[in-house]
Amino acid sequence: MPGCIGIDNLLEVGPLANIKSAIKRVKVAEKKRMRNKPVRNRARNVVASVRKAVASGDVDGATQGLPAAFSALDKAARKGIIHPNNAARRKSRLAKALAKAREAASS
Repeated sequence: MPGCIGIDNLLEVGPLANIKSAIKRVKVAEKKRMRNKPVRNRARNVVASVRKAVASGDVDGATQGLPAAFSALDKAARKGIIHPNNAARRKSRLAKALAKAREAASS
């Protein structure tokens, strides 16, 4: 991905801190970012697919995808990638949107 700093070329990018501990923090932060990225992306993608299903009126598809979305958000919160309140808010909004879509489909 352009603009991303890899672990190998951290020191070749440009003016970084001269202090050894600051250089280490940059390396550690990059490793942590790379470890967190797949979990964050999974949560984002699963939530987006449920939202898309709700928007298109596919209540059954959204209902099937909801547990996966909840699980992905809970996992991200448990690992400290997103705040637990953020996960709870997203889950609440998804459930509310699905309930509204169910109501619209039944009437």
